Order: sequence, then C-alpha cells, then structure tokens
Amino acid sequence: MEPPGEKPGEAEALSITPQLLKSHSGEFALDSILLLKLRGLGVVDLGCLGECLNLEWLDLSGNALTHLGPLASLRQLAVLNVSNNRLTGLEPLAACENLQSLNAAGNLLTTPGQLQCLAGLQALEHLRLRDPLARLSNPLCANASYWAVVRELLPGLKVIDGERVSGRGSELYQLCRDLDSSLRSGSSPGPRAFEAQPWVEPGYWESWPIRSSSILEEACRQFQDTLQECLDLDRQASDSLAQAQQALSPAETTSSFVF
Repeated sequence: MEPPGEKPGEAEALSITPQLLKSHSGEFALDSILLLKLRGLGVVDLGCLGECLNLEWLDLSGNALTHLGPLASLRQLAVLNVSNNRLTGLEPLAACENLQSLNAAGNLLTTPGQLQCLAGLQALEHLRLRDPLARLSNPLCANASYWAVVRELLPGLKVIDGERVSGRGSELYQLCRDLDSSLRSGSSPGPRAFEAQPWVEPGYWESWPIRSSSILEEACRQFQDTLQECLDLDRQASDSLAQAQQALSPAETTSSFVF
C-alpha cells in the first residue's frame, strides 16, 4: 500500500522550530535532546532538527516529509522511524554513521538503488521497507526479488521487514517462507506429518526487564511489539503446518515426515 494522499494534520503543515522541539522534549537546549517523538504532526520541513546533535532516537512517522536533508548532521542517531511519509530518497542518512535501525515503510522508494546510500553504514542491522500489519510498503517491494536484492546490497543487515536474515531465529523465518511457497505451488500429496511442536523452549519469548533510561524504555517497548509480532507469526506458522498436513498427506497415509 502506498502512503495515503493526505496525512493526519496536513491542513496544519508544520516546519520544525526550536520552540516545537523544546515543547516536545522538555529540554531547554537542542543539543541536550536524546529522544524525540514527532509522530503524525503534519511536518513537511525538518527545519532546525539538524541542531539536535546528540539525538539518538527519532520518530518522524506519519508526516508529509519529502526529504531528510537536516538529518545528515545527526552523527549519534541510532534509531530512526520515517515510515508513512513521502520520501523518494534516503541520501542524507549516509552521514548518520551510528544508525542501527531504520523504518522507511510507507514511502515512495521505487528501486533498490535508492538504498545504495546506506551501504556505508556499518552499524545498520535493522531495515524495514514493508509493514504488512500497518499496511505500509514502498513501490520497490512489489518486485518479488526485492528482499534478496536488498540483502545482497546491504549484507550487514540482520533483520529485513521484521524477519531475521542472520543470527538466532533466521532458520525459523526461512522455514516459514519455504512452507508458504510449498502451499502456494499446490504440491502433490506426500507423507503425513506429525502434529506440530513448538520450535523454541518455554521462556524463549520472555521480555527483558525495563530500565530507567527513557531511551531504553522506548527500546523495550519496541521489543515488546516485536515479540508480539513473533507470537503472531508463530500462530500463523502453526496454522500453515496444519494446512500442510491436510494438503500434502492423504488421510490414510501413516508414514512420517521429519523436518
């Protein structure tokens, strides 16, 4: 789904000013701001945001941004959410050398080449270009091979669109993709599978304790959201396994199928 033609609050389009930043952060000096949430305000111009030189966490989702120029000076920025805007490029982010997580779902990025500017970001591990739950995407995601192309273009990524491509859990996502492909292809009946069993041990999804730092609190909140997505995926995978058991195996077949 492309970004909607009209953003909430667009009738009152905003340019970011020192007064707006101070009122939303509670800080008196711009270089003292570490965490900033400017979600859904109708922002069209980032204004003086580049003066927040120590900013580490920034949420600009749900606005009407078409460029990110002022962000080039934010060398400490680690987490950035610019989803649901009107961005056609991410070039200024090439200077954000500490960027670790970027959510750019729901913009107007049309080709993988527009992500080339992120190739030099050694710390970047999480990238989201598509968010099915929020019904946000980019035109480039319409290409069936975009996921593999992005992975090749940015080999340092560990998570793309919420799915692990390396590290703990990546095998689970690959298994789900393979299973979905098998169901879509309408494979001929095969051996009957055992009843689906949990892939992880009890306690695997237990959340981490929340600490006092505001940045850590927000990070823990995002982690909780991710855990919920994982639980939803787990339920979907269980349903898919049940469907596979019926679709791939005749009822009278008694032989076993082992993953």
